[in-house]
Amino acid sequence: MNPSDPVQRQLEAYNDHDLERFVAEYTDDVQVFRPPALEPVLSGKAAFAAHYAKNRFTLPDLHAEVVNRMVCGQTVIDHERITGLPDGPVEAIAVYRIEDGRIRTVWFY
Repeated sequence: MNPSDPVQRQLEAYNDHDLERFVAEYTDDVQVFRPPALEPVLSGKAAFAAHYAKNRFTLPDLHAEVVNRMVCGQTVIDHERITGLPDGPVEAIAVYRIEDGRIRTVWFY
């Protein structure tokens, strides 16, 4: 399995606003960080799903485009351009750590 496979599948589900397919690519104990904070902003699949259901998938024009992707071992790094947000387009870096074919940890910069 290519470590980028679950990252690509979650990206496609994100763009389709398909919450079930989206969260299926994450482990039950997923953690999401926003450095420089040392504590996760989201912990666990239930909190993760609730956040995206309320704050992202309600936005009809939400779309993420991968500008560049790098894979190093079990880490996938995406430079993303996200449109359809209330404050306008955003450029972000997402670092995904893959374990057992699912995304376990994400750092958003």
